[in-house]
Amino acid sequence: MAASIPRRTFLQATGVAIGLPFLEAMLPVGKAHARMVEALPRRTVLIGQPLGMYGPNFFPEQSGSEYVPSRYLKHLESHRQQMTVISGMSHRYAAGHYAEVGLFTGVAPEFIREKSIKNGISLDQEMAAHIGNKTRFSSLILGGGDVAWNRRGVRLPAETRAVQMFRKLFIAGSPAQQNQEIQRLQNGQSILDDVRDQIQSLNRRVGPNDRLRLESYLSSLREAEQSLAQDELWSKTPKPPVSMAVPTSEFSGAQLIERSRQWYDIVRLALETDSTRVISLWLGTQERPEIAGVNIGHHDASHHGQDPAKLEQLSLIEEAEIKAFGEFLDKMQASRDGDQSLLDRTAVLYTSNLGNSSSHDNNNLPIVLAGGSFKHRGHLAFDTKQNTLMANLFVRMLHHMQIEAERFGASTSVLSEI
Repeated sequence: MAASIPRRTFLQATGVAIGLPFLEAMLPVGKAHARMVEALPRRTVLIGQPLGMYGPNFFPEQSGSEYVPSRYLKHLESHRQQMTVISGMSHRYAAGHYAEVGLFTGVAPEFIREKSIKNGISLDQEMAAHIGNKTRFSSLILGGGDVAWNRRGVRLPAETRAVQMFRKLFIAGSPAQQNQEIQRLQNGQSILDDVRDQIQSLNRRVGPNDRLRLESYLSSLREAEQSLAQDELWSKTPKPPVSMAVPTSEFSGAQLIERSRQWYDIVRLALETDSTRVISLWLGTQERPEIAGVNIGHHDASHHGQDPAKLEQLSLIEEAEIKAFGEFLDKMQASRDGDQSLLDRTAVLYTSNLGNSSSHDNNNLPIVLAGGSFKHRGHLAFDTKQNTLMANLFVRMLHHMQIEAERFGASTSVLSEI
C-alpha cells in the first residue's frame, strides 16, 4: 500500500517552489484515515447584505424537512439536505439600518442604538483569534459593510476591490518585491523590540496604575509581534496556483450579480487553497442593478410599501441574488476536500440585518445556514414575534469550528436544534 504524501508538498524547479492543492494522496493510509478526515480543516463563510429579503418569497409556509420551497428557495432546492432555513430569529434590535453593525457581533440590544454603539467582537474575528495562525490570512473581510469588529469593539475595514484581493491571495511579486516585503516585516519587528525595551525601562519608574496601563499596551505589542512573525513566515511561502484568471475589472453596484459571482469565486478559491478558513462577505447595492425587468434602484424597490409593481421588481432582484448564492453552493459542493466536499467542511451563513426593509424592521431575519457539521432541519421555525436570539446560533457555529464556547455576544444558550 502506498504511503501518503505530506500536506505541505511543493513542486521544485530552479529557484521556484509551487504549492500543491489538497490531494487525496495526502490522506494517511490505514487506520489513521478516519482520524485524519476528522482533523481536516473546518471553515466558515459569513455572507451579509443590507436590504433583507421579502419574507413571503423567502420563508416556506411549512416547518421541517418536507417544506414546500418558496419562490426564492426553489433555486436552492438541490441543497435541501445540506441546509437549514431559519425563521423567527434575530438580535432583537430596534428598527433601523444602523443595526448592520451588530449583525455578526450579536451583542445585547441596549448596546446597538442609533446614536450609541458599544459593539463587541464579530463572529469571524472570534474564530480567527483561535485558528487564524494556521493560514496565510487569519481571516478575510470582503465587499464592504460595517460587520467585522475586533475584541475592543473597533470596526475593521473590508477589502472592497476584488482585483486587489485576488492579487494578495494568488499573485506572487518579483524576487525584489518579495525581499522588500520580508525586509519591511523585519524592520517592523526590530522597531517593536526597541519600543518594548523602552516601555520596560519606563515601567520601573511609574506607579501601580500606570504599570497596569503599560502592561495592557505591552500585550498589544506582543500581539503585533506575533502577527509580524506570522506574516514573515507566510511571505516566504509560495502562493498557491489557481485556475481562475486574474480579474481585469471591478464591477459596480449596478452590476450586482456579476460582482457577487466574482466575490464568490474568490471566496471559494481562498478556501480551496487553505489561504484562510474564515471569511466575511458583504454584498448588495443601493443602485438599480442590471437585471432584466428592473428599472428602479434596489433601495427604492426594497421600500415598497406593499406596492405590487415595486414588490415584483424587488422580487426579481432578490431572486437573482439567491440564484447567484445557489451557484456558489454548487461550486462549493463540486470542490473536493479530502473525502468530502468543500461545502461539507464549511459553514455558510447567508443573512441580512433587516427582516422587513420597507419598515426598517430588524426582526425575523432571513437566514440560510448551509454545509458544515450541522444536523440540518429543512425549515427551523421559531416564534416570529418573540424571536430566538441569533447569538445562540453563533455559539453553535463556534462549535462547528471546534472552538469550545458557552456564550457569544448576548447568547443565552447554544442552538441545539442543529
